[in-house]
Amino acid sequence: MRRVWRPSWNALARRNALFGIIPVLALGTSPLVAGDFAYVTNQNSQELSILDLDSREEVSRISVPGKPAGVAVDGAGHVFTVSPDSKVVRRLDQDGSILAAAQLDGGPIGVVYDPGLERIFVSDWYNARIWVMDAETLELLQMLETGSAPAGLAVSADGRWLASADRDSDQVSIFALDTLELRLRPTVGTRPFGLRFAPDGRLFVANVGTNDVTVIDPQSGETLATIAVGERPYGVAFALGRAFVTNQYADTVSVLDLATYAPLQTVEVGEYPEGIDTSTDGATIVVANWFSNTVSLIDASTMEVVGEIETGDGPRAFGTFIQQRN
Repeated sequence: MRRVWRPSWNALARRNALFGIIPVLALGTSPLVAGDFAYVTNQNSQELSILDLDSREEVSRISVPGKPAGVAVDGAGHVFTVSPDSKVVRRLDQDGSILAAAQLDGGPIGVVYDPGLERIFVSDWYNARIWVMDAETLELLQMLETGSAPAGLAVSADGRWLASADRDSDQVSIFALDTLELRLRPTVGTRPFGLRFAPDGRLFVANVGTNDVTVIDPQSGETLATIAVGERPYGVAFALGRAFVTNQYADTVSVLDLATYAPLQTVEVGEYPEGIDTSTDGATIVVANWFSNTVSLIDASTMEVVGEIETGDGPRAFGTFIQQRN
């Protein structure tokens, strides 16, 4: 029988280590040179795995108390993690050293970075809202209302939109990124969880309850397509004119043509794939396998698994987690 994760958000905050972040493991002997690194939150072992995608090895593992789930990178060497159990958001440098931390109430889970105004957004599962925070200091700036149980967050590459997957409302909340004004709340499939904007601006939403992906025009709110995928789709990434969707219960990734929405391939990965992201050169898709304690590397061109890297226990990597090392 499969384990189904649900936020526990318990009050055991581990006060003595709440804002601590301690290097607990250094793996490999290769120097940390420039290249793509993946920053993978391991919920069960309460750690952050730092993976060198060039050498295909875990180069360090950092203690992150509070069962971290959400993660975001800013493209400049900083990483943001969200720990639901301790309700702590952290800003780390590229080596995992803590730069700032803030404790929230409610049920923080998802996080996304806004490069235009250097903010982060954090979803509050319990209170139907999004925290708006300064990306450097983690100062709370504002709060936005969403539908029930917001999970995944996404910012469009053109700097126009912020979107929230409101799981228990079966909808997406779309805000104007410059003013943070609510613009639309289109209905999607059942229990949307992860979502991401395609390079051309379309919004892809993974619906875990109906085993499909809803494609939305964020300007009009129109549903452009509903695409059947595998069982319990969770996250979406893009490369080479294709969408890659993790299917938790099927242990697969569905590959879809962005132009036609046609299914192209089903790729077998590790057990219970969740977080998914694309290398900075667009050549590799990286998938976090929660039950296998690995990430799978998929060649975006051939749509085949070309490697695997071990992580800590329970990799979630819920968000964006790949960036080049400075």
